[in-house]
Amino acid sequence: MPTKGAVLLFGKERTQHFSDAWVQCGRFVGTDKAEIFDHVDVHEHLPTAVDHIMLFLKKHAMRGADFTEVRRKDVWSIPLLLLREAVINALVHADYSQRGAPIRLAFFDDRIEIESPGILLPGMTVADMRQGVSKIRNHVIARVFRELNLIEQWGSGVPRIFREAEEQGLPEPQIIEVGMRVRVVVHLAEAIRPVQVTEQVTEQVTEQVSEQVTRFLECLKQGPLSTREAMERLALQHRPTFSANYLRPALNAGLVEMTQPESPRSPTQKYRLIAPAYRSGRAPLEPKGRANE
Repeated sequence: MPTKGAVLLFGKERTQHFSDAWVQCGRFVGTDKAEIFDHVDVHEHLPTAVDHIMLFLKKHAMRGADFTEVRRKDVWSIPLLLLREAVINALVHADYSQRGAPIRLAFFDDRIEIESPGILLPGMTVADMRQGVSKIRNHVIARVFRELNLIEQWGSGVPRIFREAEEQGLPEPQIIEVGMRVRVVVHLAEAIRPVQVTEQVTEQVTEQVSEQVTRFLECLKQGPLSTREAMERLALQHRPTFSANYLRPALNAGLVEMTQPESPRSPTQKYRLIAPAYRSGRAPLEPKGRANE
């Protein structure tokens, strides 16, 4: 019999047992939730969800470069290491038995809030957390995250969050109990406003999407795959996520084609590579609409 921790970590149908075991990410315009700019629902397994959440944050951040060293170093407008610790802390310590709302990440112009279900365990205070005192709510999840090197040791995450904020000259983060939930507020050094059409933002979005598309292309090297087969190879469970982040960008970029383009909704529909860089031994395809010369 699988434990509750195993279902939460790796269960294919875990939301049937824990309806709110997923993450809702939103980018809002301004400093409140009156106007949403972009959102994504993360339904991947908990260890994999960390990278998907970080991709969402990078998508809406600004990136520069530091050339003072031999190798170029990317400089982001948001504290990625600090935020990664806060995201992992939320995933590991959330009370998944609660119903009503999933883990939520809200990206505002001046701050990022990460909110998880479950108040602090009895006897725990925010001051204790800052000192590295830890009480584990989900022992199996915490152990697996540690085995995967997603956390170093139990209790070290919160002190690292405050230390990173101090080193980067950011306002001190806040940990607040709101109803039956815990909210971590990470204040940003400067307001970041969402920009829809700029070369820099377009480049960033393309880069983040390409990481997912590349994984999809790697799966197709073995031959055509159906949607279900591709999702199994990618360890995905949520069809809309696969469609929006993997399949549709690959089709739009001309890297993948349907095996039955005349019947897009065919139950036997599969997808195959068409980009020369990813075809093994196949000659480049002629552009559609042109006769072979």
